[in-house]
Amino acid sequence: MRYFIRFAYDGTAFHGSQRQPNGITVQETMEQAFAMIFREEIPLTFAGRTDAGVHAREMYAHFDLPSQYPIGETPSNSPIGRPIPPNLVFRLNGILPDSIAIYDIYPVKDDAHARFDAVRRTYEYHIVDYKDPFLCQQATRVRLGLDFDAMNEAAQLLIGKQDFASFCRTNTDVKTTTCDLTHAEWRELGNGHAVFTISADRFLRNMVRAVVGTLFEVGRGKMTKEQFAEVIAQHNRCAAGDSAPAEGLYLTKVEYPKELFL
Repeated sequence: MRYFIRFAYDGTAFHGSQRQPNGITVQETMEQAFAMIFREEIPLTFAGRTDAGVHAREMYAHFDLPSQYPIGETPSNSPIGRPIPPNLVFRLNGILPDSIAIYDIYPVKDDAHARFDAVRRTYEYHIVDYKDPFLCQQATRVRLGLDFDAMNEAAQLLIGKQDFASFCRTNTDVKTTTCDLTHAEWRELGNGHAVFTISADRFLRNMVRAVVGTLFEVGRGKMTKEQFAEVIAQHNRCAAGDSAPAEGLYLTKVEYPKELFL
């Protein structure tokens, strides 16, 4: 039977979300926890890939369990209102490090896919203009003095279904660099803190950090709205600005069709 797992992590100590041979990753850490409980390998397929140092307030993955594993009663706090494997969330959280937290496990259709069935993803990028030892790995320190009105005017040019090759890491294996972007907005939260929220059906490798880094150029007066439009139109990563640092980036929401959940 197939399940979706909803979880979060602080990416500071990980070399990204996806398993790789040269560093500790979120996937490897979680799969080790599953193996300790089930005494066998339980592969996880994540909804997406995050780079080293990037965080997730909400991430999904799917996994399969043989039918002989028992199914528990429906918990009263389940947002789906359906059964989950008994005590599995509690047991996994007891094994996993504090930097990873599992929230829910849902039974889904056998062909449901955490990555390909997601209809929208939302990221936030947090910046602060002061030094704080408790935020140095959770937000990017930037001298605000930024023109947020100009940045928002430029950000509106991102809305719609278009080619975002200018903000995509080169030499990737994606078949298309077209995304349908539905929201892009900077908000000043006060006390030297600002956040950029961006939503789309899919995102390319390094896309959000490249967008943010280029919008910084607009906010500092080094790039006009018209020049930002030219960056998008060129479909060339070299035309855009530098990628913003990883620590300010959070995956905050992944959305799926309701019919996937049993």
